[in-house]
Amino acid sequence: MPALITLTLNPALDLATTTAQVAPTHKLRCGPVQRFAGGGGINVARVLQRLGADVTAWALAGGAAGAQVQQLLADEGVPTALQPIAGDTRENFSVVETGTGQEFRFVLPGPTLQPAEWQGCLDGLARQTTPPRWLIASGSLPPGTPEDFYARLARALALQGAPTRLVVDTSGPPLAAALQAGVALAKPSLRELRELVQQPLEHAADWCTAAQSLVRSGAAETVALSLGEQGAVLATREGVWQAPALNVPATTGTTGAGDCFLAALVWALDRGDAPAEALRWGVAAGAAALLHPGTTLAQADDVQRLVRSVPAPVAFTPQP
Repeated sequence: MPALITLTLNPALDLATTTAQVAPTHKLRCGPVQRFAGGGGINVARVLQRLGADVTAWALAGGAAGAQVQQLLADEGVPTALQPIAGDTRENFSVVETGTGQEFRFVLPGPTLQPAEWQGCLDGLARQTTPPRWLIASGSLPPGTPEDFYARLARALALQGAPTRLVVDTSGPPLAAALQAGVALAKPSLRELRELVQQPLEHAADWCTAAQSLVRSGAAETVALSLGEQGAVLATREGVWQAPALNVPATTGTTGAGDCFLAALVWALDRGDAPAEALRWGVAAGAAALLHPGTTLAQADDVQRLVRSVPAPVAFTPQP
């Protein structure tokens, strides 16, 4: 059994290209297309594998696109456990407008899962003979999957007495339900955190306080708040830290940067790094993702180089 498992219920075959300008009606002549195995957990697994982690990517896949996702992962040397489904794995499409550097991302909903498909995945993960140290559930839920799927997974792991630390990176009702059940680590964006706490969170102190409140409530042992060009916040029972983003131009798009951040953060925590140091690795990996087009994701040598440029995170003084 691997030390880390990633779970992607709604993987995708990601297509990426460029065009001079995005405009309505006209035919947009594009550059060469790149194809990547995508979806939150798959992206995380790809980066973890590059960092040398013992990881396996679990996913539900079907159809020609699902077969291509499996082949692309095999080509990268990422161990997989793909459960076949009746529906066709979705395809996503991103275009970078070369004239402005803006990225346009078209994300499809994915196939409708049958109850036996999502339930079989849930049962298989909860009944591992040798549970992994970390289970990273990342990405949207495909149609047909109950909104509380990740919450059910958290409860099933707890019922089995598994020592597995559950990480959840999703949004909306699935995230809210997972936090009600309690997880080891949650990675909301600022928009998602605003929705959770129903507050504007306009200032850095507000971000830190809101992340800290989720830890104090028991919703998550650790909260990793990704802030894009404003960096990231990490809240644990030990404290709260904020790190700035590195000045890396996103000329090839930002697809997968959050997944890279999460992968390096968990990798560092798993090897025993202190939270503030793990946050530095996460920021470095998020920046490294911006150096490559499409869903190429962070390369290990870039992460190793950039982490030296990440300043020591600043500790936030909590309010009593």
